[in-house]
Amino acid sequence: MSISRDTLRQALDALLQPERFKDYGPNGLQVEGKGEITRIVSGVTASRALIDAAIAERADAIFVHHGLFWRGQDGRVTGWMKQRLQRLLAHDINLFAYHLPLDAHTELGNNAQLGQALGWVSEARFGEQDLGCMAPVGYDSAQALAQHVGQVLGRAPTLVVPVLDRPVARVAWCSGGAQSYFEAAIAAGADAFVTGEISEPQAHLAREMGVAYIAAGHHATERYGAPAVAARMAAQWGLEHVFIDIDNPA
Repeated sequence: MSISRDTLRQALDALLQPERFKDYGPNGLQVEGKGEITRIVSGVTASRALIDAAIAERADAIFVHHGLFWRGQDGRVTGWMKQRLQRLLAHDINLFAYHLPLDAHTELGNNAQLGQALGWVSEARFGEQDLGCMAPVGYDSAQALAQHVGQVLGRAPTLVVPVLDRPVARVAWCSGGAQSYFEAAIAAGADAFVTGEISEPQAHLAREMGVAYIAAGHHATERYGAPAVAARMAAQWGLEHVFIDIDNPA
């Protein structure tokens, strides 16, 4: 079966509601391809490697979290940008990208799906635009929490600060580069915060406040939303769907 590009765009917009968010780039259809869509490839980032893999899969559309266009970037189509666009246009592939709307969706979003994978049931939201999640848990220590996160994500967290000798009863999380949410997580009562990255100030804050900070990888924490949404669209419209995970150590 197939659907029109506009039907898929409208369905994605209705599901993810991008108009609700202040974001760093355009959400929705970023590159227009063929008018009829039968096969979708989902992935985290619209890298050249993902685009090449989608071409090999004979995709009509690519659905990602990190698209091609961001606020403040150089607008010239040269170098890596030319190479990515050239491939999409030559093969008439649509590129759909949803950033914060994909993080935020309460069932299929990155944070909801990450929590589901880790066995956490969110009972509250926190932080700017309510992207962060909070759940009651029962870990003996921050190290036990970090070990669980590493086992589920398939890679050890890059950093755990600090190693606390006390139980973790409430965990807060926000996927990707959400280090700025740490203070809001502390204010919300978290014993530990899990995200993708850490910046220099957060290490000091973690030590001073006694709240564990686990940097589990930007890519590793954001592998769940895009395939969940694309699979929902595929099931709804009778399309083919393949998730392609292009490994990224960051």
